[in-house]
Amino acid sequence: MSEQKLSQYQETLQSIKEIAEELGYEESEYITLLSPERELTVSLPVTMDDGSVRVFHGYRIQDNSARGPYKGGVRYHPEVEIEEVRDLALLMSLKCSVADIPYGGAKGGITVDPRELSETELERLTRKYAEKIYPVIGAEVDIPAPDMNTNAKIMGWFKDEYSKIAGVQVPGIVTGKPVEVGGSLGRNEATGLGVYTITHAFAQNQNLVPQETRVVVQGTGNVGLISAQYLAKEGYKIIALSNVAGAVYNSNGFDVSVLNLANGDQKNFDLLLAQEGSEEIPMNELLLVECDILIPAALQNQIRADNADQVKAKIVIEAANAPVSAEGEAILVKNGIKVLPDILCNAGGVVCSYFEWVQNLQHFSWTLEEVNSRLIAKMQSAFAAVLAMQAEKNCTYRQAAMFIAVDRIIKATKFKGKF
Repeated sequence: MSEQKLSQYQETLQSIKEIAEELGYEESEYITLLSPERELTVSLPVTMDDGSVRVFHGYRIQDNSARGPYKGGVRYHPEVEIEEVRDLALLMSLKCSVADIPYGGAKGGITVDPRELSETELERLTRKYAEKIYPVIGAEVDIPAPDMNTNAKIMGWFKDEYSKIAGVQVPGIVTGKPVEVGGSLGRNEATGLGVYTITHAFAQNQNLVPQETRVVVQGTGNVGLISAQYLAKEGYKIIALSNVAGAVYNSNGFDVSVLNLANGDQKNFDLLLAQEGSEEIPMNELLLVECDILIPAALQNQIRADNADQVKAKIVIEAANAPVSAEGEAILVKNGIKVLPDILCNAGGVVCSYFEWVQNLQHFSWTLEEVNSRLIAKMQSAFAAVLAMQAEKNCTYRQAAMFIAVDRIIKATKFKGKF
């Protein structure tokens, strides 16, 4: 009988065990990292616009609080289920640790297709979710944020509902809010700026010249588009881009300054295709375009055992969450392709969320220049630590990031004393 394939969550747990043991820790010292501290499942009855009532299901997983309050986004998606939320919460614990910000990890989600709901239905759903998870969150306990299919407006509703129940204004209960209600300048661009910072730093480390470096980006959403625009400003040549409307290739490089998130996918696709020298290519070929740097910034599990051998990049930057499977990465590494992991590359979002939270607690706002300069410094510091660990251990960059993350969490746990 063939061996059953591990889930993404089980693979992460196995990796933590191996990393902790290689660091010399006993099982009793790392065992608390292998299960969430709390799992909450809630039913969410919502009155629809036609007067009917639908019941949705939501989750909040609080993974680890050794290094600080729980932190993690809330996603709305029809395929949200508890195992996925567990894995994402665990990855948040690791990401916050790598970035060296004083948070633990959490994640939340609702099993819903938000495209099927009106705005008023979406608001009722969000407020009901805030009400149901209210007992286990707080501005210094667990701080939600936007994630897939959630945004600043939804965080504004969440903050308002929580504050109504609490009876006081609590701006620090969520991050990623509109600036007008306590959000931070620079938050929308933060993940993309972080991806750019890591990409540019590693390109310099590898002695790549921006003007001679070809970049392929999968996804023109908040992360992919902003990353591409920052890289293009630095002189990198963006030769292929894709979104849900299609994939476009241009050997001369695109003018990505004409693209805008407000345009929507179809208009951005049309603007790319209209540029001289552009041609549409099959979606499944985008990741296989010959380039120097490949940035998957869309969905998870895009580079797998069945296509990794065809990837012709020198460097892969994981801007999305888990875009490269374990089997896929093993093939890439065997082929000499360097892979920088998601828990490092896309940490800019949670770093800026931390900055927003700090501003809320201080009741004092920073300028955009202060936010961006501090974010870049934090990302550069995390990159330098991973680079040094990789050189010390002669391991992959993912293993290096994991060594740092796991070691910091275990040390924090030990300082808490006996259970």
